[in-house]
Amino acid sequence: MDLLSIFFIATGLSMDSFAVCISEGMCRQRFEAIRAVKVALVFGFFQAVMPLVGFALGVGFSKRIASVDHWMAFAILGIIGGKMIYEGLREEKEVPCDCNCRQSAQINFRKVIALSFATSIDALAAGLIFVPFKDVVFTAVAMIGIVCFVFCFAGIYLGIRFGKNIQINMVLIGGLILIAIGIKILGDHLLSA
Repeated sequence: MDLLSIFFIATGLSMDSFAVCISEGMCRQRFEAIRAVKVALVFGFFQAVMPLVGFALGVGFSKRIASVDHWMAFAILGIIGGKMIYEGLREEKEVPCDCNCRQSAQINFRKVIALSFATSIDALAAGLIFVPFKDVVFTAVAMIGIVCFVFCFAGIYLGIRFGKNIQINMVLIGGLILIAIGIKILGDHLLSA
């Protein structure tokens, strides 16, 4: 698996975290870089650790699935991408903001951890696609964490700066990216066979 594919997988997996951070940013009136870094670090950490857990769980089955690993990657990314597209199409036009917009220096880490965990469940399943690519798993994990961190930091900033003017459905885009990567993995394998 090449670095560009890993980057696109990381981007696709980060879209739901990005959308959540835009929503969270909308609840604030001014940008605080330290606060945004802390929140983005939590999201990036969960997004990086979950694929590693999925990979570790899948390694035990790697010999049994070696002949169909490309189909599994295609199916996993297709299911995750399809689910994201479905959620993106069901989403209301306006991003809901479940906050009272009170400024506070305190970060509700319980809420941030819960949101980080919820948005990284897909990354757990995506970790299985790295089982046949053991040589790049740590590069992939690092890239997924870094990409998610950058997207989340930017999401908080964009949410504060542009608020409800953002009309791009990031979850839908993320789903399309994951499906495209699944097709690429399957196509590369079938063409090389």
